[in-house]
Amino acid sequence: MSDDRTTSNPRPSGLAIDFSGDGRTGTEQAASPFKIDFGGAAPTAPAEPTTAAAVPLTGTHDRGRTEAKVIIVGSGPAGLTAAIYAARANLEPIVLAGSAPGGQLMITSDVENYPGFPDGIQGPDLMATFRAQAERFGTHIVDVDIERVDFSARPFRLWARGVEYKAQAVIVATGASALWLGLDSETRLRGRGVSACATCDGFFFRGKEIAVVGGGDTALEEATFLTRFATKVHLLHRRDGFRGSKIMVDRAKANPKIEMHYNTKVEEVLGEAHVEGLRVSDTTTGAERTMDAEGLFIAIGYKPNTDVFKDWLEVDDKGYLTVRDETGSKIEGVFIAGDVHDHRYRQAVTAAGEGCKAAIDAERWLESVGVVEESTAAAW
Repeated sequence: MSDDRTTSNPRPSGLAIDFSGDGRTGTEQAASPFKIDFGGAAPTAPAEPTTAAAVPLTGTHDRGRTEAKVIIVGSGPAGLTAAIYAARANLEPIVLAGSAPGGQLMITSDVENYPGFPDGIQGPDLMATFRAQAERFGTHIVDVDIERVDFSARPFRLWARGVEYKAQAVIVATGASALWLGLDSETRLRGRGVSACATCDGFFFRGKEIAVVGGGDTALEEATFLTRFATKVHLLHRRDGFRGSKIMVDRAKANPKIEMHYNTKVEEVLGEAHVEGLRVSDTTTGAERTMDAEGLFIAIGYKPNTDVFKDWLEVDDKGYLTVRDETGSKIEGVFIAGDVHDHRYRQAVTAAGEGCKAAIDAERWLESVGVVEESTAAAW
């Protein structure tokens, strides 16, 4: 999803990742934006991507397989964790990974809050290790977007790029996509000071002056959270009042580190290698000015990737899928995991935990309907 680069590679030497489905190896690595000394010398130029030597992976890899006991839709932390557990339970899963596989972590730089990586890890590198582990146990991964589904009867049917896939159980882990402003400069500096996750990246802005864009509770919460690190937080909203709850507005107004800017629209993110400021305009007068900021957090919401499933599964008033009994849905045999339903936590580690639960629930359900034999010892 990202064409950023990095100068370091925390992934073990010799790992080969196939993201294309056509036998190509090597994976692009994302930039390490928040390691930049924003107040000092210019950052080192990003390195070109490297290709590691291939290492054989165990398991069966039938690239033409279209039927499985379980199909997992999505290849973020939830989907690939579900694949690891399902593959170890001998369910031989197929993952329909999407044309831009890896989920939100593919546009995340340093990940320092995922357990097991004391020195942190690049988001794309973390997802590469997830993928390699899933493939090691026999998961078949196809980088295609699904176009439609039919959950009226088993086997469930899914279509992607003109190919029909069939499964006795399905795990939906398609995640949610952050909404962006749509500026070219925002896209160029995404991961280089532009972020959509204060919890993920706030630490990197300790002692910096930053800005948050948004008018709802998410923006107010993120601005308040970021005051733990930043010296000052500019909260920008294009209307004359915030849409968030009164308690959140009052809390933000009372915080001496937060300065609210009403009727303010971001026109351009300034900077070459990293965010150096903003060009903003007044939505009532059209007058423009520049604003000092070394980081920009976009908090205008998320869009759950649920369009394909809305005719079959329940959604809540925000468009997220509704779960029953931890990971189930209203259709027996269809399970849900990760940010496609979770609009509270939205963390890689919570998504991975839900992927684990969904795979275990799917395996036990398949046992209950006689698709697989009941295990006396769990494979996980």
